[in-house]
Amino acid sequence: MRQLTQEQQLLLSAIRAFVEREVTPSAPQLERDDTYPFQLVERMKEMGLFGATISEAYGGLGLDLTTYAMIVEEICKGWMSLSGVINTHLIMAYVVETFGAEQQKQRFLPAFASGEKRGGLALTESHAGSDLQAISTTAVRDGDGYILNGSKMFITNGRQGNTFAVLVKTDPRAVPAHKGISLFIVEKGDPGFTAGRNIGKLGYKGVETVELILDRVRVPASNLVGLEEGCGFRQVMAGLEVGRINIAARGVGVARAAFEDAIKYAQQRRAFGKPIAEHQAIQLKLAEMATKIEAARLLTQQAAQKKDQGERCDLEAGMAKLYASEICQEVSLEAMRILGGYGYTTEFNVERYYRDAPLLIIGEGTNEIQKLVIARNLLKKYAIL
Repeated sequence: MRQLTQEQQLLLSAIRAFVEREVTPSAPQLERDDTYPFQLVERMKEMGLFGATISEAYGGLGLDLTTYAMIVEEICKGWMSLSGVINTHLIMAYVVETFGAEQQKQRFLPAFASGEKRGGLALTESHAGSDLQAISTTAVRDGDGYILNGSKMFITNGRQGNTFAVLVKTDPRAVPAHKGISLFIVEKGDPGFTAGRNIGKLGYKGVETVELILDRVRVPASNLVGLEEGCGFRQVMAGLEVGRINIAARGVGVARAAFEDAIKYAQQRRAFGKPIAEHQAIQLKLAEMATKIEAARLLTQQAAQKKDQGERCDLEAGMAKLYASEICQEVSLEAMRILGGYGYTTEFNVERYYRDAPLLIIGEGTNEIQKLVIARNLLKKYAIL
C-alpha cells in the first residue's frame, strides 16, 4: 500500500476523531431504535463528505477513490449504516460527473456536494436484482420530457433522500436488452414519485430501505444522463465498480471493529488463571482474523488505485468485494466466539457486526455474481490465442 500524503493523514485523523467522539457513542442506540441519524448526517455535510469524490470545480473535495475507501473503512469501524447515507449518493454523483452533459454537471454536482440534493441509485426491482437487464420500469418520450412508470425495491436513502438516478427502459424491444436502457435523474416533488413502505432488515438499521414508486412521473429530457438514450446500462456498470470498492471498504471497516473488540476483550477476560489471549486457541483465531483483514484492505486499495488511474477495474473490484465481505462475516463470527456469551448479547457491539455483515455479501451484486464476473475477466485475461 502506498505511503499516505500529509493531506490524507490529516483528513483521516479528522474522520477518526469524528467517529470516536460522535459516531461510536451514538450508534448502539440509533441502531436499536432504527432511527435515522439526522445529527450525524448534518455533521457529514459540514465535513464535505457528500462531495468527497466530486471534483473541486463543482464544489466537492476532489478526493481519489483510494482516499475515499480509507474514509469508508473508518466510518464503518464506528457504524456501517452511516456509510450508506453517502455511498449510493456518491455513485450517482460519479455517474453524472463521468457521463453527464456539462449543463447537468453544473446543475446537479454542486448541490450533490453540499448535500442539498442527496439520495442515490434506484436500480433494483422486485424481480430484477443482479440482472439489471430484466428491469420493467419504463420511460416513454412525451414532447420535451419523458413519462416514467414502475417501481424500485431496496432503495437506500429512499425516504430521506430527495434525488435519485433511476434506471429505466426507453426501448423495451431492444436486442440486446441493455441497448434499450437509460438513466434519469429524478427528484422528489415530481408528482407521482413517492416512497412506499419501509422494508424491515436483519441489520443495516438506522438508514431506511424502501420501495420507490413512479406513477406517471414526468421528467424533463434534460435529466437523461448524457442526453442520449440507451447508455444507462454502461453508465451504471461503471458506477457499480465504485460501489463495489465501497462495499469492500465497508467489509474491512466492520471486520476491523470486530477484531479490535475481540482482541481487547481477550486481554481482559481471564480463564483458567490467565487472560484468554494467552491461550493458543484464541491466539490462532486472532492471527487469522488480522491477516485476512489486512489482505482484504490491500485488495480494496489495489482496486481503488486502478479505478483512480482511469482503468476498468471490474476484476479487481469484484475480487475485493468478494473477499472483504466474506472475511467480514467470518471475522465477526470469530469475534462472537471469542467473547462467548457476551458476544451474543446486545450489551456488546459484536452481535451488530454479525448482523450487518450479510448485507455486504448480498449488496452491489451478490458474491455469486461476483464470482462469475471474476471468472469471465480471468478467462479474458488468460485467453489462449
